[in-house]
Amino acid sequence: MKTTWHHGNRVELLENGEGFYPAVFDAIRGATREVIIETFILFEDKVGEELRQAMIAAANNGASVEITIDGFGSPEFSVTYLESLRAAGVRIRVFDPRPRLFGLRTHWFRRLHRKIVVVDGKVAFVGGINFSADHLADFGPEAKQDYSIRVEGPAVDDIRAAARALIDPAPRPWHRRRRAPAVAAPAREGARVAFVIRDNGRHRDDIERHYRAAIRAARKRIVIANAYFVPGYRILKGLRDAARRGVEVQLILQGHPDMPWVTAATRSLYRYLLPAGVKILEYCRRPLHGKVALVDDTWATVGSSNLDPLSLAMNLEANVLVQDAAFNAHLHERLQALASEHCTPVTDDDPRARGVLRPLMGVVLFHLLRHFPRLLGLLPAHVPTLPEVVAQTPPASSPASDGPAPDADPAPVLEHVSSYRATQPPRECRREHA
Repeated sequence: MKTTWHHGNRVELLENGEGFYPAVFDAIRGATREVIIETFILFEDKVGEELRQAMIAAANNGASVEITIDGFGSPEFSVTYLESLRAAGVRIRVFDPRPRLFGLRTHWFRRLHRKIVVVDGKVAFVGGINFSADHLADFGPEAKQDYSIRVEGPAVDDIRAAARALIDPAPRPWHRRRRAPAVAAPAREGARVAFVIRDNGRHRDDIERHYRAAIRAARKRIVIANAYFVPGYRILKGLRDAARRGVEVQLILQGHPDMPWVTAATRSLYRYLLPAGVKILEYCRRPLHGKVALVDDTWATVGSSNLDPLSLAMNLEANVLVQDAAFNAHLHERLQALASEHCTPVTDDDPRARGVLRPLMGVVLFHLLRHFPRLLGLLPAHVPTLPEVVAQTPPASSPASDGPAPDADPAPVLEHVSSYRATQPPRECRREHA
């Protein structure tokens, strides 16, 4: 696990869509050279529409705009939506699209779960927030609680390089290589930042290993807020050992389950952790979608990786590591506000930690969830494709420059990519992104 740390970065925690979308849309609209976007989910709702307008504005500024969406995570789009982007020069790629089988999405595993935006090589956004209205409070009780981080400084080069590696897997001749935009000189004082990924090649367990190393080194406190908490034994043992040596260990977990079977597996772990002194709280106000953690007074991470089998062993993930006292303190303050205002503690005699059948069922689910990705990983891995998709021409009555028409027929771009023209043959991802 080789990790490059960069000094002199500026970092900012962005909470929920209210904090993330204004910042990222302003950055995209102001781009003049390059915009690279990766997202698991993009919906054609009010957030997707604002992203569309921001990408078109950047393209009109002369910037190269490229967006990659996951073939499993994102739904259908209208032809008008796609054609307006194509007309502006935006390049759209789909990570590993698959047709539906009997109306069901196929190929659940090895997804592009990263959420990355890089603008002009100067600013990057990494976290767990997708481009969908369910990250905004006005969505209602099902609005997600989530986090992202804005980074400026030398670490942006590494984030950009990872994003470009996904869409430019084959080395280009030296005279055709795309040069990175110049990065603004970093401040003399700033955060120490590293960018880490998880793929199915050379970085299979980098994120998990950083978690384990930070937990082992903890002397004062550990706070983890994670939506889907079914980690491996070594992380669990590390948390229990840390609590036993006097570290305050606090887990903020999902109490508003959108996947009850995963919650059952998570709750089966409570009887292992609680006796050691680990404090467990369940966030019950709305669905928790965050993937953040902090250790002691300086180390923190924000990213897309859950602590579950899919994120730790299958999906493409991306996290930012931060060593900075001010950022750590701010994240701790926000998590403690969450814990005190909207969480319920789990105690030894809590029904969520005890019972007769629930723990037994949870244990079975836990081991199933924990081990099936490794068993699945023994099978030959296919190489995902990244076809570039271009929508068909919309009706003459719907100008390409206009927004999506309310009654426009949906274009099942992710279910039937073959119905669209590709500007070039589908290109394969390099093996480490399999």
